[in-house]
Amino acid sequence: MNVPAASIARKGPPKPTDAVSRIGANVEPHEMRDPFDIGEALTTLAERGDAVTVYPAGWIEGLLARIESVDPELPHFVFDFTGSELPPPGKATFVASIGGNAKLQFEMEREWQPMPGNPFHVHAEFPDSCLVLNRRAQRRIETPVGVNYTASFGLGGRSYELPLYDFSQGGVGLRGTPEQCMGLSVGKKIEGARLELGPALTLVADLEVRLLRPFRTFLLGEQVQIGCSFASISMQMQETLERFVTSGVPERRAVR
Repeated sequence: MNVPAASIARKGPPKPTDAVSRIGANVEPHEMRDPFDIGEALTTLAERGDAVTVYPAGWIEGLLARIESVDPELPHFVFDFTGSELPPPGKATFVASIGGNAKLQFEMEREWQPMPGNPFHVHAEFPDSCLVLNRRAQRRIETPVGVNYTASFGLGGRSYELPLYDFSQGGVGLRGTPEQCMGLSVGKKIEGARLELGPALTLVADLEVRLLRPFRTFLLGEQVQIGCSFASISMQMQETLERFVTSGVPERRAVR
């Protein structure tokens, strides 16, 4: 879903014709819950300046906004309601079109208070999940419990070995304690990472850190989720990974 920044011409303020309708009840959208994927989608909307249609609870007509900026490290983002009005306090549904081939929809409940110094900007954290209709994306596989899936690499004179949480043909998701992840930040390039996908497959690839998200679990305590995209991977290894992804490993499912 990434587009090189140099090729993007950000659109102007949204017009009434840019409004996008809600996803209908007669279709079956995909539920996206991975914050790395959600951050990618929001960043694409921000870079392009695409309109986001906001439907406050009980409203038939929507308000128009754009996403001004995205910070995947926190993770949070900023709505720009310039030329419109802010939603009333409470729940609202947000709908946008991405690249003309996917519709993104999510719900949030907030007071929708403006940020200091700008009456049209509103800060919000990433939604827990999004509905995506007609999503053209790579299949993401969650690693099975009890099998050794790890990523090993060196960076800044330090050696890392982190559990590998999930993977796709486009990248991998890692996890670790804050101490294990010290030195990693969004944008960092990792060269020659050794990815052990169970006992039968080991790949070597260059990675780029695209998302860092702290969270807490009951059993493990403070953790950090690291989303990485492949910066460089050989054609042979790409083909091997594609066969592995499509070989029948259970696809990651969202908990409903």
